[in-house]
Amino acid sequence: MQIIIVGCGKVGRHLAMQLAQEGHSVTVIDTNGTVLKKVTEIYDVMGVTGNGTSIGTLKDAGLADTDLLIAVTQSDEVNILCCVMARSGNKCRTIARVRDPIYLTEQSFFLKELGISMVINPERAVAREMAALLRLPSAVEIDTFNKGRIEMLSFRVPDNSPLIGKKLRELPASISSSVLFCVAERENEVIIPDGDFITQKGDLISVITPPTTGRDFFRRIGLTVGEVRDVMIVGGGEIGYYLTKRLLKDGIKVKIVEKDRERCEELCDLVPEATILYGDGADMNLLREEHLDRMDAFVAVTNMDEENIILSLFAKDKVFSKVITKISHSELGEVIRNMDLDSVVNPMEICAETILTYARAMNNSMGSDIEALYLLREGRVEAMEFIAGEKFAGNGIPLQQLKLKKNLLIAGITRNGNFFIPRGADAINAGDSVIIVSVHKGFETLDDILER
Repeated sequence: MQIIIVGCGKVGRHLAMQLAQEGHSVTVIDTNGTVLKKVTEIYDVMGVTGNGTSIGTLKDAGLADTDLLIAVTQSDEVNILCCVMARSGNKCRTIARVRDPIYLTEQSFFLKELGISMVINPERAVAREMAALLRLPSAVEIDTFNKGRIEMLSFRVPDNSPLIGKKLRELPASISSSVLFCVAERENEVIIPDGDFITQKGDLISVITPPTTGRDFFRRIGLTVGEVRDVMIVGGGEIGYYLTKRLLKDGIKVKIVEKDRERCEELCDLVPEATILYGDGADMNLLREEHLDRMDAFVAVTNMDEENIILSLFAKDKVFSKVITKISHSELGEVIRNMDLDSVVNPMEICAETILTYARAMNNSMGSDIEALYLLREGRVEAMEFIAGEKFAGNGIPLQQLKLKKNLLIAGITRNGNFFIPRGADAINAGDSVIIVSVHKGFETLDDILER
């Protein structure tokens, strides 16, 4: 596909890299020629210096032949206008990043009246993911499929767990019957485990399971399962606001530490049920005075990655259940992996996953729709949900007879609203929701799982 990306910030650069790697023809627009030059030198993309709201700039970027325009500048209004201008010059699909809460109730207007194909709010999506992690604190990461009916839970194997030293095929039914082990990471090596895989202490494991069984599964493998009732959030920006709204709705007490006095006053009006503290969250004495050690969870969502990391490391052995860290720079992935952090959430990656899902669905002509895409382990593994189309070559054929690509797992099938973990004698039928986990990249259709 021909794709235009407006904005060379962190999200724009990440999307340019991913989409170019997947074989799309990408042109990036930015007003900063120096930044643009670096992006075009590093990635296999074209660049146009200019304002994405200018029809002339868009034409210079090849608007006439463009299939998809993605606007991810720092301004919501610029992003919206870029999409409107693109639609006026070419009936291409458009995606706008819109972050201000004031636009939350107006998304249907953007979609129906302005013709924007997708509006994405990364901060709101991050808050949703953080809220899920606070619901099940023992999970390091939670991804959802089939509109939330199925979850992929990632966790560290604890000391003295009944998983340790056993082959997966040897695990008792009381532990393994309701889950499927999908991904294992050990010493930075990523593995798609089979029945002979032997779990070790400290392995980072991902399993597929219905939400109703996750908590019980964690208990059985030796993880502490507690409830979060009190949360301290350092950083009162959009993520802090969205997360607070969700937590208050669930009856959880929230204390926000924010160093901008004007923002504190705004938060007092926006979330009056929360406790708003004016102060520097990086002040360890302040955190102690505000009884950090009595909190069930701590969330660091300031605008500085380094500050979030330091605060999280400080809080990790003080709160009871959960520490969540917001990281915006993907380049820190290798460094973070070697740190003793609990859960790390990256707004850029969440935004990119959503947009990549849409782009792959657009590029699909095989009748197998991609519903969800998650990049796991710094993008080394992909977890995808497909709806099997009538044209899928594997329909009705037992899985044990399909020639599947190596390092790939069919992790779950939902049929007529019922989820099951497939066995070799099971088959995929048209209309099924199918979860695929693979180290291969760029799957656009369910047919991509088959050896050709």
